[in-house]
Amino acid sequence: MVRRGEYGEILARKYLEEQGVRLLETNFRFHHGEIDIIAEEGEVLIFCEVKTRFSEAFGTPEIAVTAQKQRQIRKIAEAYLAVRRIRDRICRFDVVAIRVDNGVATVHHMRDAFR
Repeated sequence: MVRRGEYGEILARKYLEEQGVRLLETNFRFHHGEIDIIAEEGEVLIFCEVKTRFSEAFGTPEIAVTAQKQRQIRKIAEAYLAVRRIRDRICRFDVVAIRVDNGVATVHHMRDAFR
């Protein structure tokens, strides 16, 4: 059985690939955090956070990417660049927000969602 968060990540990966984005890694972990998807679009390296909601009882998926979460993602992205010895690369932070209502998923891709 697929966990709810995993379900959203599967949908996000499929969506991104359909958009011509090349996936490099998923669930890159560093210390106590992770980046859901690391990908490329042309020369741009993308660090992507996926948020899925099956109800809006706790708010929309977009608002779950708080300032604190953004800081954490940036730190993990810096670690990824250091570990992979990547320099002089344009990087972007995206959010893929997925809402599932009565079994129907809606994907909202926010490019360059934060800096």
